Amino acid sequence: MDAQEFIMLRLFIVGVLVNAWMMSKSSATDSFSLEPTFPSQRRNCNESRLQWEMEVCGEDFKRDMALIDSQYWCNLTHFIREYHLFTHCTETKSQNVDCYWPNPLVESFIIRIHKHFFSNCTLEQVVWLDPPDNTLTALILIPVSLTLAMIALVVWCSKRSDLLA
Repeated sequence: MDAQEFIMLRLFIVGVLVNAWMMSKSSATDSFSLEPTFPSQRRNCNESRLQWEMEVCGEDFKRDMALIDSQYWCNLTHFIREYHLFTHCTETKSQNVDCYWPNPLVESFIIRIHKHFFSNCTLEQVVWLDPPDNTLTALILIPVSLTLAMIALVVWCSKRSDLLA
């Protein structure tokens, strides 16, 4: 065994010892338990109570929206606080009755609230138009020209490879 192999063997042994020493300082029981763990028992969703709680949130939202002039109901900046309180209320009440959020019951309630307050906020149908001919021509010719220029550059460089190498 020559000197370099002997040094490498010693470094390997020192590395293993340092690793063992470092691992002995951290106990496996600090972050790992051998005891079996069971998933937390989740109670069933009480849908009738959830429906009642959603009505409470809805009444609070209706009361808050009554303070805002109806002409501003389509402008989110005028009622963002009230809407945030409403969604926070529905989420909190869902968790209080052991239901996940959102669920179909909450979603249908929120849709009813939207239909009541925001049904007139839809914009008229958007009509898609073709761009003007000048714009359309530019949008077609620019990528085609760039593609042709790149092909010409690659061909030119490949013919000059003997000079560039």
